[in-house]
Amino acid sequence: MAINRDDFEEAVVNVGRVTKVVKGGRRFRFTALVVVGNKNGTIGFGTGKAKEVPDAVKKGLDDAFKSLVNVSLKGTTITHDIEYKYNSSRILLKPASEGTGLIAGGAARPVLMLAGIKDIIAKSLGSNNPNNLVQATVEALGKIKS
Repeated sequence: MAINRDDFEEAVVNVGRVTKVVKGGRRFRFTALVVVGNKNGTIGFGTGKAKEVPDAVKKGLDDAFKSLVNVSLKGTTITHDIEYKYNSSRILLKPASEGTGLIAGGAARPVLMLAGIKDIIAKSLGSNNPNNLVQATVEALGKIKS
């Protein structure tokens, strides 16, 4: 299955600055958490690390296309509610009637938006670390049965 990257949109969820202290001072590197989706039920995320932010984003983008997940949608929402835990981040996803909108906060919002879900209620429980929350949301969407 060949993937056309032009069909996908990207969102940079988090950029972190990592410092390594060496004899001569501090060395800075950047990490980028990137989410890609085609707004039609396919979603993926990846992380990249580099000395410059654009390079880290590019690496994260390449990583994101390696972990694509298909989501079974029912119209503009999901088929059933699901609670999923990854490390200490828990995400609760509930289907909502049409016109409700995307009610989600933090790092879960861009994931749901790029998956093409328009009506959903999402609640982040526990840790809201962006890396863990994105992974919990993507895995929860992957576990939804049609």
